[in-house]
Amino acid sequence: MISYHFRGVERRAIKGEARLCRAVEVHPVQKTVSSGILLTSFAYFLFSVQDASVKWLVVALPVWQILFVRSVTIFALCFAFGGRPILTAARHSPVLKPLFLRNLLLLAAWLSYYTAARDLGLAELTTLYYASPIVMTILSVPILGEKVPGYRWLAVATGFVGVVVACGVAVKGLELSLPVYLALQAAIFWAIATVLLRKTALQERTQVQMTISSGLFVLYTALVVPFVWQPMSGLDLVLMAGTGVLAGIGQFALFEGMRRAPVSVLAPFEYTSLVWAFALGYLIWSDVPGSNVFAGAVLIFSAGLIIIATERFAGRLRVRT
Repeated sequence: MISYHFRGVERRAIKGEARLCRAVEVHPVQKTVSSGILLTSFAYFLFSVQDASVKWLVVALPVWQILFVRSVTIFALCFAFGGRPILTAARHSPVLKPLFLRNLLLLAAWLSYYTAARDLGLAELTTLYYASPIVMTILSVPILGEKVPGYRWLAVATGFVGVVVACGVAVKGLELSLPVYLALQAAIFWAIATVLLRKTALQERTQVQMTISSGLFVLYTALVVPFVWQPMSGLDLVLMAGTGVLAGIGQFALFEGMRRAPVSVLAPFEYTSLVWAFALGYLIWSDVPGSNVFAGAVLIFSAGLIIIATERFAGRLRVRT
């Protein structure tokens, strides 16, 4: 009888310990996903500031030159914090070859995007470019093996509708042309590069990946820069170096975010950079957003709230079961 009583107490203790272990396992995951969302959103804010800086600089200077100085700045920051060990780790990294391909895609995306920017208005350009989160979500299934629940598809679709509303493309319409094709091409290249980032982010430290990426960009742009280099003022150099610092911090936040959450969770948060783009346009160029921008912004933030609320709710259900 005593033995049976102790066995019952032991079973209840084991069950209680199991429930506690499940709770301990789930909560860090939820905190990790939340931190991934915050880091990714912060990264897209910094990328919006970077885009505004590049738009300011590209009026007088070649894109290749801006990218070269930007990449040298990021590489110098990586070396300053990591020293020779970071270079050694980069040379022997298992993600060296995948990042070589990813950075080629990024370079192609940048060149396509800024070439299209010469002929397309901000509304058309932004709407076409923001097809990338949809492509990211689609590619995350076959490439990363992610399971994408219905609410994530809803969030992506809601965010894209918000972009279309904010840019007013539904009213103005859009004609197929070479700049339109280039903008779509940039979106696809960026989406593939981001999915590949998630794949490599789980295999290597963020600092090493940044060192490899910036080093490859220095190499790519250095091949063309001697043929397009333009004299620049000290202010231009400071702005380009500052762009590199912002891009470096943004890259670190994006790499870390991709390590902590699935691509299908993070994809809708790329839409938040549209809100920053319009805000910066108002602050720098005095562009006054219309009512459609605010309506679109509400939809964009709703897309993020769908992800945050459903992920938290799903996490609570897992804890209870």
